Amino acid sequence: MAFDGITVAGMTKELKDTLEGGRISKIAQPETDELLLTVKTPDGQKRLCISASASLPLIYLTSGNKPSPMTAPNFCMLLRKHISNGRIVSVNQPGLERIIRLEIEHLDELGDLCRKTLVVEIMGKHSNIIFCAEDGTILDSIKHVSAQMSSVREVLPGRPYFIPDTQKKLDPLNVQEEDFALELAAHPMPLGKALYSSFTGISPVAAEEVCWLAGLDSGISPKELSPDLLSHLYRQFCYYLEPVKKGEFSPAIYYDGEKPKEFSVLPLSHYGNCRREECSSVSDMLYTFYASRDAQTRIRQKSTDLRHVVQTALERNRKKYDLQHRQLSDTRNREKFKVYGELLHTYGYSLEEGAKKLDALNYYTNEMVTIPLDPQKTAMENAASYFEKYNKQKRTFEALSVHIQETRNEIDYLESVSRSLDMARTEADLAQIKEELIQSGYIRRKASKKKEKLTSRPLHYLSSDGFHMYVGKNNLQNEELTFHFANGNDWWFHAKGVPGSHVIVRTNGEELPDRAFEEAGRLAAHYSKNGNAEKVEIDYVEKKHVKKPAGSRPGFVVYYTNYSLMIDSDISALTEITDA
Repeated sequence: MAFDGITVAGMTKELKDTLEGGRISKIAQPETDELLLTVKTPDGQKRLCISASASLPLIYLTSGNKPSPMTAPNFCMLLRKHISNGRIVSVNQPGLERIIRLEIEHLDELGDLCRKTLVVEIMGKHSNIIFCAEDGTILDSIKHVSAQMSSVREVLPGRPYFIPDTQKKLDPLNVQEEDFALELAAHPMPLGKALYSSFTGISPVAAEEVCWLAGLDSGISPKELSPDLLSHLYRQFCYYLEPVKKGEFSPAIYYDGEKPKEFSVLPLSHYGNCRREECSSVSDMLYTFYASRDAQTRIRQKSTDLRHVVQTALERNRKKYDLQHRQLSDTRNREKFKVYGELLHTYGYSLEEGAKKLDALNYYTNEMVTIPLDPQKTAMENAASYFEKYNKQKRTFEALSVHIQETRNEIDYLESVSRSLDMARTEADLAQIKEELIQSGYIRRKASKKKEKLTSRPLHYLSSDGFHMYVGKNNLQNEELTFHFANGNDWWFHAKGVPGSHVIVRTNGEELPDRAFEEAGRLAAHYSKNGNAEKVEIDYVEKKHVKKPAGSRPGFVVYYTNYSLMIDSDISALTEITDA
């Protein structure tokens, strides 16, 4: 569900109950578009996370903390100057807009009591965090919007703050029945779309729920409704929004199987086929539904430069690989030239001077062949010419065969790095991948910059039988796991013939049960290039049989004796352990 006005109303009520009267003790800006406020309240310390990310704007209470940059951004410094130790006197939402206003009382430099407003706009790619003076003048914002960027409203220091009314929607909490009917009639479109196009803060899911409650098809036109049906729809509309007016919310997530499909702060009757799980708070609901996705989104954004390096190198090597194969195909006739030369040595004595061809029996196949000749040359000179062609193409074939294998190895390596970027969960993971690319020569280390201390760790799982299993998230971790962490009798798993993670199962000298082999195989399948395949072939062997060729890339290994299994990539039954 979109972060609509109804969800914002639920969040506003939660913040009002939790933060009003609290004092802001810390202000941090861990991301360019995100704030983290620490508020001391009578019930203890609370943290409020506010994100104006264009891809995933959020506001919720959290118990977690985030590392901040060494030098605070200007917007963060301005907030610290004005509202550090300020008291939150009110939290409110104008109408059903996707806006939350935090009114903050503080002392200025002269000790006089002042008020400032922190305005949080949750509006998709237009989301923003705006800091305003008491008279509504914008002091600053986390995103500046100039006249060149928007013809509707400038968001710059010194400009007046206002809510742009570009869509002329009505307030659904105060609309009268007559205006309700007239507004719907003015929208010649399906009923569901007419509802969310006519009223502020109503999302398509909320509009669908109103139609469901009224027993009406959301696809019909409002003009097809009789006055009685319009009146019935209005009553259901008001009934649905009554909890919003009373501040009574029941946050829940709706699951389609194991996958979260929707969330809402009001019941969704039309999701009757989905499993409904209630949440303790709106923040808990949003964190469960969005937070992990938000973390992955940010990591993906931060990995953009690394992805560009890897993708550029991959495209270059793939083009090189295709060109080498085309060049190799040009050498496919080399054996024929050798045979022609030998046949000319055997039968050339019978050639007449100036002959343009020789018909001879190929004693290798017992078939007659016609050998084209240069009439200006003798039989022996033509034979020498064919032998020269053969030797040249033979040398080309041998050299290209080596180069093609080297290029193939480089493509496999880069695909493994690309896979590592997909698996990255933290900035420490990205730092390790960057270090690997530096060591491999794809990125130049800055002369003034010291080598970073790498703190990223492998994934850690516990098997159903209590065995610890470790998964490398990148090639450096694969190397560390296999050759420095694992013991000789531990078991090593890897997807056959494709880039993927090394999986190590610690045996502690015990014999592994069949189920542990299967679960480790599933991990190797899941964290491989073929992770989406129905079945993946997995090689597994005791670690002592795994060797690293001298001078090879990180994570590259060889083994000459192994077992194999075909397994799916479902790891839902495994328990992941978060190492401290």
